[in-house]
Amino acid sequence: MNFSSDNVSPICPEILAAIAAESESAALPYGADDQSQKLDAAFSDLFATDVAVVPVATGTAANLVGLSGLVSPFGGVVCHHHAHINMTESTGVAFYGGGAKLLGLDGPSAKIEADTLDAYLAAHSPNGMHSVDPECVAVTQTTEFGTVYTVDEVQAIGDICKKHGMRLFMDGARFANAVAALACHPADITWKAGVDVLSFGATKNGALAVDAIILFDPQLRRHTEKSRKRGGHLFSKHRYLAAQLLAYVQDDLWLRNARHANQAALALMDSLQSLGAKAAFPPQGNELFIHMNDALAQKLRDGGLVFRPWASIGPDAYRFVCAWNSPTDQIRDLAKTITD
Repeated sequence: MNFSSDNVSPICPEILAAIAAESESAALPYGADDQSQKLDAAFSDLFATDVAVVPVATGTAANLVGLSGLVSPFGGVVCHHHAHINMTESTGVAFYGGGAKLLGLDGPSAKIEADTLDAYLAAHSPNGMHSVDPECVAVTQTTEFGTVYTVDEVQAIGDICKKHGMRLFMDGARFANAVAALACHPADITWKAGVDVLSFGATKNGALAVDAIILFDPQLRRHTEKSRKRGGHLFSKHRYLAAQLLAYVQDDLWLRNARHANQAALALMDSLQSLGAKAAFPPQGNELFIHMNDALAQKLRDGGLVFRPWASIGPDAYRFVCAWNSPTDQIRDLAKTITD
């Protein structure tokens, strides 16, 4: 069983069928096709407010293109030190933002805390042309350590952003897993909490290659679409991105896939704990970060499990990621399989 990433999972059948259906005829390019024209309405229904949708093929593009409309070339984006945009997106924020700088904060389990954010912004002392002033705050849902911001936590951060005149961006590569874990309406942790732009992940949760930039301020569309084009992320056969997204949100496929992944992760945590592993953080989404000794790690590898060491947490720390198709029955039987 491969738990190295949810990116190793195949395309789920519903999305594969939607892609195949788009291969039966020709369609206009660059978003002028019928499928692409349905995106705004579909996602407006999903979030219960008017939104503009800008699809891209990767989560990196969704984050960087999406952020580009919220910060100036000489401004700063406040994020957690462990944020994906800080640790794993190279210098992409600066590239797409024309020089914008990331400003890192600490916080438990990779979360920014509202009080810490408030104190940081209040203490910032502008130095005119010489300084980088915060213009935007970015949070990751779920976080890089598999934890989930609660509805109240997101709303508190949104209130601080409003207080200080900041825009709020949410990296939602695993947004579905967070909504499934919280059992909340997606509006409660986005626009109702003050989020201006969301990168809505699908690739990790059953899609072939698509993430959506959701603009809760539709006036950002022109800038976002120009940034996407300039960065080389506008697909000519745009309908294949749209078809994936429409299938993804139809009949709550995105949530069903995420619930399965989350439940598989909980089952995996139970099995690993029975073998002597310990959770580094409470398992909430589909990612597990655990501590275990070398002997157990090798025993799991010998049993056919694939997972990754995670040195940023500690020398005995490892990451396991479940997906929409993780074999839950095999996971529950893992302790017996490994010890036999």
